[in-house]
Amino acid sequence: MRPDDPKLKKLEPPRLTFGDRMYLPQIAAGLLLTAKHMAGVAFGNKAITVQYPEEQHVPSPNYRGVHRLNKDDQGRVKCVACMLCATACPAHCIDIVGTTAPDTWPDREKYPASFVIDELRCIYCGMCEEACPVDAIELTGLYDLTGLTREQMIFDKTKLLSVYDATRDAEPMRYTAPPPKTAATEALPSPIS
Repeated sequence: MRPDDPKLKKLEPPRLTFGDRMYLPQIAAGLLLTAKHMAGVAFGNKAITVQYPEEQHVPSPNYRGVHRLNKDDQGRVKCVACMLCATACPAHCIDIVGTTAPDTWPDREKYPASFVIDELRCIYCGMCEEACPVDAIELTGLYDLTGLTREQMIFDKTKLLSVYDATRDAEPMRYTAPPPKTAATEALPSPIS
C-alpha cells in the first residue's frame, strides 16, 4: 500500500486539553488509588499479600508448574517411550531414550531408559501432556522451583518420578482410567472394522 493511496484512512490523535498536557488529573487519580489501598490495608484489613513461606499460595487449578512422570497401578512408569511429548515440545526440552520393555511387561513394547526435561528451557505450555497418549506426563501445581546450578534444574526420570510421589495425594492423576462408555458411544460403529 502506497502512502498516497486514496483508500488509506489517516487518523488524527485526539486533542489534549491543558490539564491532559500537564498530566495532573492522571497523577491525582494515581495518588487517590494509592491512598485507597493504604487505607484498606491500615483500617480494613484488606492486605493482598501472604506471609510466604508460612502461608503457601494456592495456584489456580489450570496452573502449569513442575513436570512429573506418572506411575501405573503396579508402580511402573506409565511412559511407553513413544516420543510424542518430545516431538510436540516447542522448546525441545525433553530428551527420551527408549528401550525394549521386559517380558514381564506385556502391556507395552517400550519404556524410557532415560527421560530428561530441562526445566530452565521449558515454557510450561502443556503441549507434552496434551500429546501423551497414556497420560504419563503431567504438569503439577508446584511453583517454587529453585536450584543453585543449571544441572539441578535438569530433571531426570528419578527426579520426575519423585515429583509424582510427592504430589500424588495432593494432585491425583487427571486421567486414571479411560472414560466410561455411554449408550451413545456404544452405539457408534467401530472405525477399524
